[in-house]
Amino acid sequence: MQATAEREAAAPAAELDVRLAGLRKRYGDVAAVDGIDLDIGRGEFFTLLGPSGSGKTTTLRVIAGFERPDEGTVELGGVDVSGRPPFDRDVNTVFQDYALFPHMDVRENVEYGLRVKRVGRTERRRRAEEALGVVQLAGYERRRIGQLSGGQRQRVALARALVNNPRVLLLDEPLGALDLKLRQQLQIELKQLQQELGITFVYVTHDQEEALTMSDRIAVFNGGRIEQVGSPAEVYEHPATAFVAGFIGTSNVLERDGRTFTVRPEKIRLLPADVQQGEPGTIRAAVYLGPITRYVVALDRGGELSVIQQNLETSSRDVREMEGRSVRLEWRPEAEFAIKEGKEA
Repeated sequence: MQATAEREAAAPAAELDVRLAGLRKRYGDVAAVDGIDLDIGRGEFFTLLGPSGSGKTTTLRVIAGFERPDEGTVELGGVDVSGRPPFDRDVNTVFQDYALFPHMDVRENVEYGLRVKRVGRTERRRRAEEALGVVQLAGYERRRIGQLSGGQRQRVALARALVNNPRVLLLDEPLGALDLKLRQQLQIELKQLQQELGITFVYVTHDQEEALTMSDRIAVFNGGRIEQVGSPAEVYEHPATAFVAGFIGTSNVLERDGRTFTVRPEKIRLLPADVQQGEPGTIRAAVYLGPITRYVVALDRGGELSVIQQNLETSSRDVREMEGRSVRLEWRPEAEFAIKEGKEA
């Protein structure tokens, strides 16, 4: 969108689009958001990741203005908007259910926000058609919502949000209702679109793979707090807490010599039992997953480790024969990362 591009060109490189300071929100005795500080830079694809009830959606709703914080402030582009209603904030929201009007066609849905703002008909139509072109729905203007697939409805909702040229686009699990293949396709398209437009995306999901695929940075939520903020590689390779290690992907948490550390399953080598190095154990379970096999190995000195190996020459029959076999496990020292139990109160 032209207006967004002009606004981006004029903005300092280090400018923040979203700043949350001391944010708290309670529902009765439950602290849904419990003291969050967060900075989101101009043009970032920033993901709020966590399980149900972790505070990520409440945080998004506070940014949007649908919820008022009990404490703390929300700044957009350096302006405190904590007391402003949703319509007076330079943001738009895309919801999981899309919230489209079934009695309107595609173009009318996309134009709706502009019509509320009393934008002229010719300008409304021009901007709506531009937005539909951006989401690859040119030619669908007169279609009814009931005639569209789930993926097409998601694109209409996205076009309706983008047509207002918001400073920040808020997305609340917008791909959650789609099947796996379409979800994976749209993950790539959304990231490409965000890069092309340069708009800041704040994206909520509980899907770790989705977060790793799309994000510039991720905030991992747990119990109303943020456990870690970092790039996808940082939160996956260097989890700061036991919760992050366990929630993002599969991780092995070990205690050795007074240390607690994590080792990812793909970093562990499965060796024959007759070698001298490594931890001895027995394969308790082997699960064939096509390109990879996941092994669960019971260690001789207690505990279990999950190990992933690529199936370069392994068949499903070979995998079944591995169960009950004695093996040794080895990993490089640099694959270990010290962790702590969680954020201090």
